[in-house]
Amino acid sequence: MNCIIIDDEAMARAIVKQLCSKVPELDVIEEFDNAISAIKFLNQNTIDVIFLDIHMPGFSGVDFVQTLKNPPKVVMTTSDTDFAIAAYEYECIVDYLVKPITLERFEKSIDKVKNSLAQKPQAQMPASQQNSPEGEDLYINIDRRLIKLKLNEILVIEAKGDYIDVKTEKEEHRVHTTLKKIKEKLPEKLFLQIHRSYIINFTKIIDIEDNSVLIAKNVVPISRSNRPELMRRLNLL
Repeated sequence: MNCIIIDDEAMARAIVKQLCSKVPELDVIEEFDNAISAIKFLNQNTIDVIFLDIHMPGFSGVDFVQTLKNPPKVVMTTSDTDFAIAAYEYECIVDYLVKPITLERFEKSIDKVKNSLAQKPQAQMPASQQNSPEGEDLYINIDRRLIKLKLNEILVIEAKGDYIDVKTEKEEHRVHTTLKKIKEKLPEKLFLQIHRSYIINFTKIIDIEDNSVLIAKNVVPISRSNRPELMRRLNLL
C-alpha cells in the first residue's frame, strides 16, 4: 500500500515513517509538513492511505479531508483524545492514533485500513455541484431600470446590509437585494462564496495568500468554513 505522511512536526513524521517501515505492506511515497503541498501532490498521484495530523497551523487535518473529492483511506494522528467521535463523521477516516503511537496500536490501525480497502467501493454520490445550463447575462434592477451585466465580467459581489455591491471589470453597482438571492442566480462553475459577505468570480483569482484572495484590485477575505471548498476547486500544480 502506497502512503504519505502529513504532519507539521518533523519528529512526528519521522516516528510515523519508522512505524511504517515495520509493516512490509506499507511503502511511504512522500511526506509533507503542510496540507497545501499534499493537495498538490494528490492532484497528480494516487495513493492508498494518508497518515494525517489533525492540528496543523493555518489548515487543519479536518480542513484537508474536506477538500478531497475522492479521498484515499485516512488514519488521523493526534494528541487529542476527544477527536474520536468527530473522526467517524468522515467515511474516508478509518482510524485515529493517539500520540505517542505504539507499534501494536499502529499494526491494528493498518489492519483496519486493509479491511476498508477490501470492501466494495461505495457508489459515488450525485454531483450536487453540477449546474443546469445558465445564461451568460444577469439583469439587475437599479432605480426601476434593468441593467444587463455579463457574468464573466463580474469580479466580486459584497453584502452591504440590505444591499449588495456588484463589482465588474469596469464599474460597480449597488443593488437592493441579498447575497443569498443573487447566489441562487449565479452559475457555480464561475462563482463561489468564500465569506459570509463575499461571492467571487472563481476564474478571476490572481493570487491567494494566507486568508485572502486577490481579484483585480480587490482583496477579499476567506472564511475558515469556506476555505476547504475553495482549495478543493483550485487546479493546483
